[in-house]
Amino acid sequence: MASHGGMREGSGRPVGAANKATSELKLNLSELAREYTNNALDTLVKVMQSSQSDSARIAAANAILDRGYGRPTKTTSLEVNAPLALRKSVWWHTLAQLQIKT
Repeated sequence: MASHGGMREGSGRPVGAANKATSELKLNLSELAREYTNNALDTLVKVMQSSQSDSARIAAANAILDRGYGRPTKTTSLEVNAPLALRKSVWWHTLAQLQIKT
């Protein structure tokens, strides 16, 4: 019995090949969107200055800052509450693993 549908071997775009139709569409969409940059920024400023909603004003202010200065980088920290001997053991093990990789 023959199978129908689905991906057949050798069909489709090769792995890693760019989708030309999609990349052209994205480029055109970006160009169209850039035509409205000034209007969009004006709207954000109006919302930030005159909205009755605190959340709308904050969202508009954040959007303006993100566009002007870029989004802030996310940082993470880790606090280890373990006995000193265990922390030293983990540290030495990590150091040894790093030296093996280099």
